[in-house]
Amino acid sequence: MKCLLAFFCALFLCVSQIFAVSARLPKAETDGSIAVFITGNELGALQPCGCSGGQLGGLDRRAAVFNAAAKSRRLIIDTGSLVDGDSEQDLIKFNILLQAFGFLDYDLVNLTKEDVGITRNLGLLNGADSLPAMISAYWPSDANLPAGFTRNFDVGAKKLSVTVTCLDAKSGNLEKLKGLFVLPRTLPTFNILIVNEFKQDVIDTIRQGGLVDCLVYPGDSDRPRLVSKPPERPVVVAGGKFGKYVARLKISPKSAGPDTSGSLFDKGQGITESIDSYDVKFSAVPVAEELPRDDSLIQLYRVYQQLIKEAGLLEKQPRFILPNELIYVGSNACKSCHEYEYSKWSTKIHAHAYATLERVGSQFDPECIVCHVVGAEYESGFVSESKSSENLRNVGCENCHGPGSEHVKTAGSTKTSEPKADCDLCHTPENSANYAGNERQYFEKIIHWREPNSPGDVQ
Repeated sequence: MKCLLAFFCALFLCVSQIFAVSARLPKAETDGSIAVFITGNELGALQPCGCSGGQLGGLDRRAAVFNAAAKSRRLIIDTGSLVDGDSEQDLIKFNILLQAFGFLDYDLVNLTKEDVGITRNLGLLNGADSLPAMISAYWPSDANLPAGFTRNFDVGAKKLSVTVTCLDAKSGNLEKLKGLFVLPRTLPTFNILIVNEFKQDVIDTIRQGGLVDCLVYPGDSDRPRLVSKPPERPVVVAGGKFGKYVARLKISPKSAGPDTSGSLFDKGQGITESIDSYDVKFSAVPVAEELPRDDSLIQLYRVYQQLIKEAGLLEKQPRFILPNELIYVGSNACKSCHEYEYSKWSTKIHAHAYATLERVGSQFDPECIVCHVVGAEYESGFVSESKSSENLRNVGCENCHGPGSEHVKTAGSTKTSEPKADCDLCHTPENSANYAGNERQYFEKIIHWREPNSPGDVQ
């Protein structure tokens, strides 16, 4: 833990230096509207894998999405679930994400129950000047911290106050809503409520209450979506995952003037405009590969890579014991009997998989290394550059055929056995965006035997 705290001290020093020289993309012109950007369910996805291209996401490309609206006319919110656990690597990621949100000019981060626990353990409950504001429905009793956030905007010639708050839908205590939003409303107000799960009865009750204009909950897919059907209010948005898309609400005044017939504002408080006077349009903006990258976020990711390396996480990973006292021997041990196969394999991209990590500085990241070396999850498999033979680098014979010690020892009379890796263990949608549906084309790229087998029929 002392080492980890030292890393974080170094992180903040590096971050302050990066922030001082951070170059921002120019802000685009706007049409008088405001934009509310919503992200969440990051689950530790700082960057897409990047091995095969064509993937969405990346903190360094997210700035280009936000900069489509001027800073004075946008609100940026993250709904929480920053990481997927509480491992040492998760803690490093959590800190990096908060710093990234500062670089990206986030206004607000809603912390889930798990996020609050990590925030407290890292001593970040009071935040920092470089971090965005934080709200949560799960603040500990000894923390005097807010459950809501408000920012005022000029929308054309009008004023609009956007208030964001959060609620634990599982508690069922919807009476809290009356205390979460500022009443009476002295300005036209757009109220956003973040809840921790979709519950139809909660949405029905919220709709009847008339206090909430937009309800956001964590979605179960990569792409955020509009759940409600216009012109239903509240607008209900299911957030996306892994930072592949950004949900965007464009709020602009209607040119025809105010319509108070279905006002969501409190009557008798001197408010003459309703949220029905504003158009609210939803879109899911892809964080596409061709978007420009922000230099400050690129440098921050390099800080993350350095912290991972210095923490020695590769060597700390738990490893399974191979069955029957098998061990990994590396691809060179196969060469003498399978010279043709070895020579063909040597020309394939799998034989250079480790170099792809070295090019991007990810060879010390446990999450990356497992698909680029032999046996990283097992005893006798790859451990690290300093503690493993080069013969265990790359995707080699034993990844697909199983550990080869007995096969080599008996000159081939003993067949190789499990564990054997299937292609889709590594070629997942997150790691290999174009693999699904194109399995045969991918398989043809790795043929290194005299008679091609069918996909999956590797002996």
